[in-house]
Amino acid sequence: MIPPGADTVLVRHADVGVKSGKVQTEMERRLRDNVAALLDDREVDAEVERRWSRLLVHADEATVEAATDAAADAFGVQSASPALVVAPEEDAIVDALARTARAYADAAPEDHAVGDTFAVDARRAGEPEAHPFTSEDLENEGGAAVFAALDDPEVDLDDPDTTFAVECREDEAFVFTEQRSGPGGLPLGTQGKVVALVSGGIDSPVAAWELMKRGAPIVPVYLELGDYGGPDHEARAMETVRRLADYAPNFEMDAWRVPAGDAMALLDEAVGPARMLVYRRFMYRVAEHVAREENAAGIVTGEAVGQKSSQTTRNLATTSVATDLPIHRPLLSMDKPDITERARHIGTFRDSTIPAGCNRIAPDFPETNATPELVDEAQPDDLYDRAREAAANATLVEL
Repeated sequence: MIPPGADTVLVRHADVGVKSGKVQTEMERRLRDNVAALLDDREVDAEVERRWSRLLVHADEATVEAATDAAADAFGVQSASPALVVAPEEDAIVDALARTARAYADAAPEDHAVGDTFAVDARRAGEPEAHPFTSEDLENEGGAAVFAALDDPEVDLDDPDTTFAVECREDEAFVFTEQRSGPGGLPLGTQGKVVALVSGGIDSPVAAWELMKRGAPIVPVYLELGDYGGPDHEARAMETVRRLADYAPNFEMDAWRVPAGDAMALLDEAVGPARMLVYRRFMYRVAEHVAREENAAGIVTGEAVGQKSSQTTRNLATTSVATDLPIHRPLLSMDKPDITERARHIGTFRDSTIPAGCNRIAPDFPETNATPELVDEAQPDDLYDRAREAAANATLVEL
């Protein structure tokens, strides 16, 4: 529930806080710019201010909900709270807690469970002489005010259903009842960019999102498979990239479309059980060429150990030799249900599950325990030349 009169979003960052002072300052500025870009992209009239290891989003009561949602979508944000700002005085804070509790008690039944347990959690920051009260004073007096305002309340200090929270600083205090979770991680743009191989399936956009969460902008690359793919296959890949772009409106997210139909036809005709392994080498080499062009620091894929025949530990070893760039695999140890749940959460699942015609690529009896020598022998002599040519003929799809 949002406190009545709330017009500010209190934004907390995640791993930024463990950095050195100089790095933290730079990352907080980047986070401020990213949150401002999300607000602007969603046409939310609000301003972002960086203060004491926090961001403040100044909105108004009508837009504070949308401003909170936008801030909670920014990479690097741990949580965001729509808050009521009051004077850093005990009476003003206790009165704000009481008003918030009365609004909570008057809310529609579906907004909260009848008989919810509650607690008051107060934190005071600043020099000891800045306030003539302690955090414990606020919790005691505020708790009494909340108790009086609620209908048949029950206090639970260990695991309350609702926490009426206070952050009191030297110049102002914030009253709130929720901490809306953000993605965590680092602000986008604080790491070097990487090439993201996007297939249009469930896994690859989730992997790209995970690298974005760690601060790395992505360069999407889609390999167009000709007769082995089809327009639906490409459409779902581009739609997932568009969804990823929603998280990064101030970063370029156009996708490279690489023609790979001829190479796939050759592999279908000339390569047997090791076909998918040879294709992955081709795919990595294409990504390496794009990365050199884009000055990207690595490649990210949606591979997970054992999920497919080409993703056994031995097969991953035989395919990774195709590039000297690091291949980031953030889903490596994740189970498919967890990946699927993350896809639903970030909004890429629906587009990733549009029926497409790429299943005919895999051989009937794929190799699962390959050696480098086996794949070398199966690989066409001109595979890497074809990869270089395909990358040179890539076209940019403006999204």
